[in-house]
Amino acid sequence: MTGPVRGGLLRRHRDFRLLWCGETAGKFGASVTGVAMPLIAVSDLHAGPFEAGLLTAASWAPWLLIGLPVGAWVDRSRRRPVMMTAAAVSLVLFAGVPVAALAGRLSMGLLLAVALLTGTAAVFFQTAYSAYLPSILEPADQPEGNAKLHGSASAAQIAGLGSGGLIAQFAGAVNGMFANAATFLVSLLCLSGIRHREPRTPGAARRPGSLTGEIGEGLRLVARDPWLRTLTLFGATSNLALMGYQSILVVFLVRTVELAPGTVGAVVAAAGSGGIAGAFLARRVAGRIGTARAMLLFELGVPACALLIPLSTDGAGVLLYVTGGFCVAAGVVAGNVIKASFQQRYCPPGLLGRLTASTAFLNYGTIPLGALLGGALGDALGIRTAMWITTAGVPLAGLLLLFSPVGRTRDLPADPLPESTGEAASRQLSPR
Repeated sequence: MTGPVRGGLLRRHRDFRLLWCGETAGKFGASVTGVAMPLIAVSDLHAGPFEAGLLTAASWAPWLLIGLPVGAWVDRSRRRPVMMTAAAVSLVLFAGVPVAALAGRLSMGLLLAVALLTGTAAVFFQTAYSAYLPSILEPADQPEGNAKLHGSASAAQIAGLGSGGLIAQFAGAVNGMFANAATFLVSLLCLSGIRHREPRTPGAARRPGSLTGEIGEGLRLVARDPWLRTLTLFGATSNLALMGYQSILVVFLVRTVELAPGTVGAVVAAAGSGGIAGAFLARRVAGRIGTARAMLLFELGVPACALLIPLSTDGAGVLLYVTGGFCVAAGVVAGNVIKASFQQRYCPPGLLGRLTASTAFLNYGTIPLGALLGGALGDALGIRTAMWITTAGVPLAGLLLLFSPVGRTRDLPADPLPESTGEAASRQLSPR
């Protein structure tokens, strides 16, 4: 691996280019599924709000069930083979949905099983991927790499959401799963072409009995460090609200706003384009006003527009959803770019897998709870009322950042965390 040189990463760094292509393809397919799976449940299987929320919860529940041990295990393993195996498993599972439909075996139980198993594969892939990126990029290149990956992921999600709606309208929602399966094939091929080979990590030689201790290291790192603790608690609270409304969004747009499936994909894609804007602005805004202040702007100020979403109606009123969703997507993606660059720079490489899993356990662990909450509120109070409650939680979560070390400083720490994790709690806040 060489030091940073002039020119963009996609032009000069072959391995990053392949990783970027593979990740972008996977995000496209996942977005197609994000529209197709709920539409299959709502249109083909006549599911209600709670069942739609349960489907989303199943895809995220593995972060609660296995997220912590996977993080410790990934730190013992080479990351690229883990990612390739996860992509192959997802390919087979998603392709199995339309095959089951052709055989007359499609059911809500099958969709839930596929969501749970592909969610399990996603835990392995995402944990390995987050820890793998710093191994192929120099620290000076990592902010650009994160911005490009998050930006392209947002663009892929936009295209996937729009494609998912169009496929559902013209070929049936079930056939949308073939598109997702094909993208995981692309991801698998791209990952196999990466030339960089990781050295065997020291953790690979540890005895199996130390796994619990390694999990504890990751949790203690998050609990003791004020920066990691703050960002993790915020992420958990924010995801609870985000998934609360997103889990019932398709039901809201189809049954309350009364949009056609193809239109659902189009408007969700338009709202998701905010992610591209967020990726583009993240480094630029952080460079001007500071990384901590940029986090507050993107995670508290911009997402306040989420309150426009419940006001959506058919016709021109759908622009309220597009505006609110655009701002939420921009804020979330920009915040993620800043956070990912900070964590990769701040955390010792040997602990990065465990840090990723520990923060994801708490951040993603609230996603199934939010999905169940959104579905339960939709059934009990009505879809529009549920949307009001859950979207209000999006900007309110940002208050955790405001009343934390992030709200009292200009920048997140620029220096790496000491190798001894016990020193984390004693770090001083950087000056305003």
